[in-house]
Amino acid sequence: QVQLVESGGGSVQAGGSLRLSCAASGFTYRSYYCTGWLRRAPGKEREGVAVIWPDGTSYSSDSVKGRFTISRDLAKNTLYLQMNSVKPEDTAMYYCAADLSRRRDCRTLLSSQTFPYWGQGTQVTVSS
Repeated sequence: QVQLVESGGGSVQAGGSLRLSCAASGFTYRSYYCTGWLRRAPGKEREGVAVIWPDGTSYSSDSVKGRFTISRDLAKNTLYLQMNSVKPEDTAMYYCAADLSRRRDCRTLLSSQTFPYWGQGTQVTVSS
């Protein structure tokens, strides 16, 4: 059974940092899977935050570009989101997601939010 479990969320002051983790079970992160992070802020639509391609190339949305970095550790079977210089508007439930096919259109998966596998989410709250 495929499971994704996020951790690392919490409360942080504006300008601070957090690192979110997403541990996988039931499958092993492979270099040919698209994996990503999405978030839902209170009262807002869910949005894609970042995605990483099979070759390690990554994309971040304009709202987090230069501040958030997506990465993965295949040996630890874990996906990460390093969040620096956080802002109050980054307050949201953050979800990791994965596609276990060999699709290469990772950005489409992120924008359409059609990843087949999702974690339960971890809450990030940024205070001003």
